[in-house]
Amino acid sequence: MTKSRVAAVDVGNDAVKANFGKLENALYIPNVIARDMEDRPVIGIEELDEKDPIDNIHIRVHSPALKENNAVYRVGNLATKTSNSTELDPGSSKSEEDQTLIMLFASIALDAVGYGRKESNDNKKVIEANYTLGTGLPLREVKEGKDVGYRSQLLGSVHQVEFLVTPRYQGLKVNIKFDEVKVYPEGFAAFVNLVMDNDLNIINKELIDKQILIQDIGGLSTDIAVIRNRNVDDDKAQGFNLGVAESLEAIRDEILTKHGVELDSRRDVVDIITRKNNRHHIMVKGSRTNVHDITDRILLELAKKQYRYLRNVWQRNSQTEICYFVGGGSAVLKDYLKTLNNNLDGFNIEFFEDENESVWMMANAYYKLISDFIRKNTKETKDEKKATASAK
Repeated sequence: MTKSRVAAVDVGNDAVKANFGKLENALYIPNVIARDMEDRPVIGIEELDEKDPIDNIHIRVHSPALKENNAVYRVGNLATKTSNSTELDPGSSKSEEDQTLIMLFASIALDAVGYGRKESNDNKKVIEANYTLGTGLPLREVKEGKDVGYRSQLLGSVHQVEFLVTPRYQGLKVNIKFDEVKVYPEGFAAFVNLVMDNDLNIINKELIDKQILIQDIGGLSTDIAVIRNRNVDDDKAQGFNLGVAESLEAIRDEILTKHGVELDSRRDVVDIITRKNNRHHIMVKGSRTNVHDITDRILLELAKKQYRYLRNVWQRNSQTEICYFVGGGSAVLKDYLKTLNNNLDGFNIEFFEDENESVWMMANAYYKLISDFIRKNTKETKDEKKATASAK
C-alpha cells in the first residue's frame, strides 16, 4: 500500500470519526484509551478472530511524536471495560495530548489493515501505508499557532502501530507515513460542510455571502466561528474552555452516589441522554429507573452557560443572520438550548435534526477540504508538466 490514500480524521473529545479513500470506509471509535500489558488475557482465545476488531483494539504505538513511546494500549470500546481508562481532561489542548495521536494512528492503522490492504493485495506482516491527511483543531488552538507544531509532528516521521491481541489483525504492523497533512480550524470546516457537497459543488448558496455564526460544542471546548465574506473572521472568533465533558462526569458521579450504579464512561452518559427509547433511564438492580432529575438539572446549567456565549458573541456581531449549532455537545444540549432561546432572545438558530449529521460534520468537512486540496494540487502538477513539455 504505497499509493497515498485519503484520510479525513476528526479526533473528537467523545469519539474519532474518520473517512477514508473514496468514502468506502468510515470508522467511529470512542476516544478512550487504557495502558495495558502486551499479552492481555482473553477468555476463549480460540474464538478471538470471530470477534469485531473495532471492539477489541489492542495495540503498541511507536512514534517520535509521542511523549510516552512504544507503550501498549487498549483503545475505544475495549478500553472502557478497564478501571484505568482515560478520556481527555477539561482544559487540555488537543494538539498536545498523546491520546489525540494514539487515536489518530489507531484509526488509520485499522483502515490500512482492512481496506488499504485489500486494495494492494498485500499479505505481508508489515504494511507500508502512505496517507494524505485532512484533520483539524479547535479555533483557539489554531489562533495560538499550535496547528504548526501538530502538523510538523506528523510529517517527516514514520509512526508504527502494531496489533497485539486484536481479532484478525494480531501480529500485523503498520508503518504510517504522511505525504501531506492539512490542519483546518474546526469552525471553518463546519462552514465548508454547510456549503459544499462531497463532489465539491456549492450547495446552500444563500449562505455563502451571509454573516453567520457556527457554535461548535465539543467535549472539552466550545468554538464560535464568525463567518463573513466566506472566511472565518480571526479577530471575532471565540474559543472557550467549556464543553460537555465536565457535565457528563458530574452526571456519572451523581448517578453513582444516588443509585450506586457506576457507568463505564462519558459515552454511556451520552447514550442515556440521546437514545430514542428509554431516554434518561438506567437499570438499577434490574429495575428501570428515571434519572431525569439529575440529567435535567446539570445539562440545563450547562445550556445556560452556552447560551450566554451565544448572546455575547451575537451582541458583538449584530449583523449576524443565523447561528448553526454543531458538534456532539449540540446534540446533547439541543432541547435545552431551544427552550432557553424561545423564552429569552429568540435568535435565529438552527440545529441538525439528524444528530448523526452533526456528529459527523467535522470528519465530512475534512474529507471535502482535503479532496479539494488534492484536486487543486493535481491540476497544478499537470499544468506544470504541460508548461515544461511545451518549453522543451
